[in-house]
Amino acid sequence: SWSGVVSGGSQVPEALVNKIEEALGVDFTIVYGQTECSPVLTNTFPNDSAEDKGTTIGPPIGHVELKIVDPESLDTVAIGAQGELWARGFFTMIEYFENPEATAETLLPDGWLRTGDLATMDERGYCRIVGRLKDMVIRGGENLFPVEIEEVLMKHPTVAEVAVVGLPDERWGEVLGAFLRLDEQVDAPTVSALRDYIRTQLSPQKTPAFWYAVDSFPLTGSGKIQKFALRTSWEAGEHEASALS
Repeated sequence: SWSGVVSGGSQVPEALVNKIEEALGVDFTIVYGQTECSPVLTNTFPNDSAEDKGTTIGPPIGHVELKIVDPESLDTVAIGAQGELWARGFFTMIEYFENPEATAETLLPDGWLRTGDLATMDERGYCRIVGRLKDMVIRGGENLFPVEIEEVLMKHPTVAEVAVVGLPDERWGEVLGAFLRLDEQVDAPTVSALRDYIRTQLSPQKTPAFWYAVDSFPLTGSGKIQKFALRTSWEAGEHEASALS
């Protein structure tokens, strides 16, 4: 019989956490890690709230050090501020095989490993992933984090799955594009309705400029959405016919 469910690889929305626990009658737990960290750094606990399970990756496990660092100054940031998540402990890799340049960029001499993930940490030590450094969108000089926007859109009743991607723009440098896999059992939303929904919860500059419906997403071998592939196909004009109106 089932005694619990553990998930990793990407954040699970709070609504889905509730659905799993109610349907299966078991506790749900989130774990976070990387191959370079053998492989778990944090986890939530079975008795954590659905909000913590759906929006955080929990605190560090035993014998693990974590800190949030400004990726430019390399200074540790204040509690609640965004920065790159760094980790140190017994679990870190020795090196990338025959790739000293990549090793030097990722693993520092004092043992800290740069995860490449953007995160925050609260006063309890619970961390929240807000995106990848390489996924961050710079719109008119302002840093925008797709995960924050995706979390809001995932709560919309018509959205089954979403990816927000930075798309090149002559005026702003980059703008946001939202690619949505819609719930087939409900009517497709209008762009106007989606924009209004976003702006009730986020500031205007975090509203996507482009909206597309997709039947499926390009995925990695571990099931993560390949955002670079969406951007490439957009630049090739492959999504023009699927633009929402």
